[in-house]
Amino acid sequence: MSIRTDRVARMIQREVADLLQQDFGEATQSLTTVTGARITPDLGTAYIDVSIFGATEEARQAGFARLVTQTIPIRTALAQRIRHQVRRIPELKFFLDEGPQRMAQMDDVFSRIRADREARGVDDAPEADDEQDDAGFAPGEY
Repeated sequence: MSIRTDRVARMIQREVADLLQQDFGEATQSLTTVTGARITPDLGTAYIDVSIFGATEEARQAGFARLVTQTIPIRTALAQRIRHQVRRIPELKFFLDEGPQRMAQMDDVFSRIRADREARGVDDAPEADDEQDDAGFAPGEY
């Protein structure tokens, strides 16, 4: 990406996040976070990654569906904010970022592994080699 596309992508991410927080929070009816934005080299399309907080997968999908239905009003409001910085307002495409949910799943997997090891009495700490460290030095030879 060029410096210009990076700068426009960051500006769009910041402005869309602000719009979702201030003007469209009630429309989506869920806590929405803009996690990233990418833009095509011709500045015609902006891909916006959003994370939606919800108790269940169905709640997140419903919040995302409400957000997608608001794409045209969000683009119109964005145009009012950035019309002096860009010649053409990019088309907005939203994508659901599942990163936080995957991170929670991985934390759950690691906690189950840890609990299983504790139940079996296995030590989690790696065995220390007292003879030499990674660089091949014995203790005190530095």
